[in-house]
Amino acid sequence: MYGLTRATTTLLAAGVAGLLIWIGTQINDKSVGGFWAVYGLIAGAGLVMALSQLLGGWTKWGWPRLAIMFLLIAFVPIAIVSLWVVLAAEPGNGWFHRHVLSWSGDLHIRGLVNDLKEYVSVFAFGIGLVFGFSFDTTGPIARGRDVAVEGTRGTAPPKRRGGIFGRGRTETTNGRAADEPLTADRDTTTSRTGDREVVTTARRPEDGNRS
Repeated sequence: MYGLTRATTTLLAAGVAGLLIWIGTQINDKSVGGFWAVYGLIAGAGLVMALSQLLGGWTKWGWPRLAIMFLLIAFVPIAIVSLWVVLAAEPGNGWFHRHVLSWSGDLHIRGLVNDLKEYVSVFAFGIGLVFGFSFDTTGPIARGRDVAVEGTRGTAPPKRRGGIFGRGRTETTNGRAADEPLTADRDTTTSRTGDREVVTTARRPEDGNRS
């Protein structure tokens, strides 16, 4: 059931992501507004794909929450690098576009940035995808299992003791061995032993005491 649900949500999300990308192809990206509209839709497609795994039970259901550590350690650096490339590919002569190209020249990475600009759509998709990965779930609360754990808490596991001939004997928490006979069996054994006839032998006198 889990695999079927995840596969279904992934298929639906792929359809929605494809629709967003198709809408982006209908927009002219030669202007600044059209450029950000197109790549915003592509980033939205990546976000849809990531959320489909969350909704499909990839993190074992539960209420979604934002993973702050993942957001700071993973998403923020990836978003900075990706936006750097996207801003470098922006049409026109905007303030961010000019400064990103200038800073790239100062860092001696202008050639690398120019090469990566050819795949700016991949960086836009990655921004949305990684941002979707920033969400996680705590999983469902298993109430029945918690009650069972509370009931068994404080019970020590049985111990094994070595017997005379190397045979192990299991001792339970109440001190009685698991292989020890029950009270009824012990009473039966004792009564049978009591019914037995006790045979005693008299000592023979010494030769010196004979008369």
